[in-house]
Amino acid sequence: MQPSEATALKGAPKGALFSGWSAGLAGLLAPSEEGLKRSYFKGTGLAAALLSPQLIILLFFFFVPSWKALSLAFVQIDPFGGKSVFVGLRNFVELFASENYRYSAWLTFWFTITQNIITLVIAGALAFAIDHIVRARYAYRTVILLPYAIAPVVTGAMWAFLFNPSVGPIAGWLHAMGLPWDPNLRPWDAVVLITMASVWNHICYDFIFLTAAMLAVPQSLREAAAIDGASQWRRFRTITVPLVMPTVFYLFIINFVYGLFDTFGIIDAVTRGGPAGSTTTLVYKVYQDGFVNLNLGSSAAQSIVLMALAVLFTILQFRALDRRVNYQV
Repeated sequence: MQPSEATALKGAPKGALFSGWSAGLAGLLAPSEEGLKRSYFKGTGLAAALLSPQLIILLFFFFVPSWKALSLAFVQIDPFGGKSVFVGLRNFVELFASENYRYSAWLTFWFTITQNIITLVIAGALAFAIDHIVRARYAYRTVILLPYAIAPVVTGAMWAFLFNPSVGPIAGWLHAMGLPWDPNLRPWDAVVLITMASVWNHICYDFIFLTAAMLAVPQSLREAAAIDGASQWRRFRTITVPLVMPTVFYLFIINFVYGLFDTFGIIDAVTRGGPAGSTTTLVYKVYQDGFVNLNLGSSAAQSIVLMALAVLFTILQFRALDRRVNYQV
């Protein structure tokens, strides 16, 4: 905003400024076709060639394994793979009757939602704070983005060492404060540890998207609202939040998928599903039953259930949240 415009706005009536600010925000949220692009192909050959690499990857790394898991879910196979017997729905019946599986399902739901919300809140606060940092801004970004370059297994090893009850420095501080921290023996401590490690490893991903989304919010709107007397919290709540909601919605889905599938390496490095199965999420139970206990039928049935749950929750999230998101800018 130019100084002359700011001077003119300061001299204008307060109601007129509020009306101008509201009209500007409504204009940004109004439907617009600017910026949309469409590609046209005279024939189907070039389009098929461009799509073929992705289709081949989907074929060999999604559809073929999915079909194999579906076929194994209805049979019992001996541990050496020499004989299989069709058992119908017995694998699914035994699965849902298992108390350990029901606990894994509850743990997965709690863990996925908790890490999702904590990651979004912390990443949003860090992205919001970046506008208020004058000195060492590049160092601030580098420190926050550093976990993105670290593999989940390495992240798990780091957190397992820091919170090790025998040699970990942070565990030593907790013991000095009188807290009985021991993730090797106390189930709740183990759950808290894998949750913290998973959040730390994924904050940088959300931070990148939220920072870009907040930088895309027109500065003129926030300046007009500030001149109109809106507080910083009100400007954030009524201008920034509605305009970054598409990004938040996208990150909510990505965090959900991350909590379901991509935290396997962290759990394996930190607790290996223990103690006593207290950190065995659904995806880790698929691995344990299939590759450790060699119960391929049950493992395949769990894969089918896990995939169905992921699709179901994604659809529910779209139906529940998509109506509250405005994609028109």
